[in-house]
Amino acid sequence: MAQRFVYIPSKLDTSLVDKRTISFTWFSGFSKSQKQKSIKSFHEAIFKATGFRRILEISSNSENPLGVEMSAFNLKTSFGPKKASVECFYQASKVFDNGGPFLDLIDKSSLDAKTDLRLKENGRLQYFLFEGEKWGLNEGFYDWLYMNALLENEQIRNQLLEYEGFTDIAFNPKKSFNCQAYSAALFISLIRKNIKLDFFGRERISEFKSLMNEFSNLEDQLF
Repeated sequence: MAQRFVYIPSKLDTSLVDKRTISFTWFSGFSKSQKQKSIKSFHEAIFKATGFRRILEISSNSENPLGVEMSAFNLKTSFGPKKASVECFYQASKVFDNGGPFLDLIDKSSLDAKTDLRLKENGRLQYFLFEGEKWGLNEGFYDWLYMNALLENEQIRNQLLEYEGFTDIAFNPKKSFNCQAYSAALFISLIRKNIKLDFFGRERISEFKSLMNEFSNLEDQLF
C-alpha cells in the first residue's frame, strides 16, 4: 500500500485547498505503464473515499493529455522576452547558501534545469529571487508561477473547471514542498470563490502574498 494526497478546491470560507490522504495499491517499477496502474488504483481509492470521479492526474505519466500538458515540465509562461516552462523559471530562481540564482537554467530543458548539479552543490535553499522580487520558502512562489502560466493558457484553464480534484503521483512531501496538483486546485478555488485573479501581475505580488498568508492563518486556527 502507498499513500498520496488528492487536492480538492475547498468550498469553505476558511480554506482554499482541501488536502486528503488516500491509501491505495502501489505497482512497483519505473515504467510508465506501472506508474499509470498506480494512478488508476489511486483514483479508484479516491472515488471510494470521496465519491469524486472527475480527478485529473497532473504529471508526465498522466493518461489524460491535459494532465501531461499541465505538468510543470511542459506548461510554459512568459516574463519579458523569455518564455520557458514553469519548472525552468522555478529552478532558475533558487538562492542557496553559496550560490544562485542560476538564470541560465531558464534557457535549458526542464529536465536539465531540475537536475543541474549546482542545485545540489551550493548548500541549503534559502529563498527565491525572481525579477528583483525576493520570495520566502513559504510565500507561494511556485504557486504564483504556475497560476501565471494558467492565466496565459485560456484553453487549459477552462478545461480545469470540469474536475473535482487533482493528483500528482510522483509528489513526495518528504523531498519537496511544492506540488503542481496543489497549485491547480488553488487556482480553481480562487476562481470559485470569485477572488479576482488580476493580482498575479508582477506589480501586485504583495497582494498575492498577503492573500496566501491570510488563508494560511485561517487554516491554522481550524486545528
